[in-house]
Amino acid sequence: MSEVLSQSEIDNLFAALSTGELDVEQIQEKEEKQTRVYDFRRPAKFSKEHLRTLEIIFEHYGRLLATNLPIYMRKSVQIDVASSEAMTFSEFFNALSTPVIMGIGSLEPLPGNIIIDLSPNLGYAIIDRMLGGEGGTLEKNRDFTRIERIIIEKILVVCMQHMREPWKNVMDINPMLERLETNPQFVQIISPNDMVALVTLDVKIGDIQGFMNMCLPYFTLEDIMDRLNTRYWYANLQEMKNEDYEEHIESLIRRVDIPIKAILGNSTVSVNDFVNLQVGDVIRLDSRVDSELSVYVGNIRKFTALPGASKDNYAVRVMSVIREGE
Repeated sequence: MSEVLSQSEIDNLFAALSTGELDVEQIQEKEEKQTRVYDFRRPAKFSKEHLRTLEIIFEHYGRLLATNLPIYMRKSVQIDVASSEAMTFSEFFNALSTPVIMGIGSLEPLPGNIIIDLSPNLGYAIIDRMLGGEGGTLEKNRDFTRIERIIIEKILVVCMQHMREPWKNVMDINPMLERLETNPQFVQIISPNDMVALVTLDVKIGDIQGFMNMCLPYFTLEDIMDRLNTRYWYANLQEMKNEDYEEHIESLIRRVDIPIKAILGNSTVSVNDFVNLQVGDVIRLDSRVDSELSVYVGNIRKFTALPGASKDNYAVRVMSVIREGE
């Protein structure tokens, strides 16, 4: 309720207006500046600072994908952040067309789901490349087959796994792909009027270019909104020393699986003998029972060993290491 003025205050107010100490237009301008229009259908839940921090996170994410996806694509991959904006989920949903490639994932322990929306032309290029083609796309979009969905799902699993490292400075998350959808009707993960942050990545696989959209609902990020600022980001950015970095890389390499095989011997048989092989037939090898075997790491002869057994399994005992040049 407005404050009631006394007669003396009213007289002083009129006196100030008559002498020019107060200007009615200036008072009106001040009152207008204090008010602003607020659209309750589009609540401003993501500030420019929040969107800028998300851009920094996904710039890091794009560099990781550009480094790791060529392992599967066997082709150069370039990824850059194209834009970031806040919108309602209905605006994002209405812009979709069938078919779509949408991975529904989670960022545990954060609640809710996020969406990875991949352009269909990139999906066709990935499928063609994974099946031994040149990585081309189709002139006209069509629905994806079950085998094609499995191929794309494996790539999206890789994309989700690499999301852990970019978010490390905000919080430790466990990203996981829950399912893949090609029909937009099955991706109603939140209410249409809920706000989402949409980060768009410009992806180029060989000569094929498209977009990868990251749809992040406010409901999912609500608990960490105070951490989505550049000051918090850089305060938690720990610079790793060269020694620690080398040790980290070495520890990762040590966990890589490599194929090892021991060659018992070789033999040459005719196609006729091979076709007529029966149980109990003997194939003569070019090595003796007591001679050392050659052990290969990948396609490189690395050790010599003697055959034997360990419990119920066949085994070999390494007798010598073959150095480079031997």
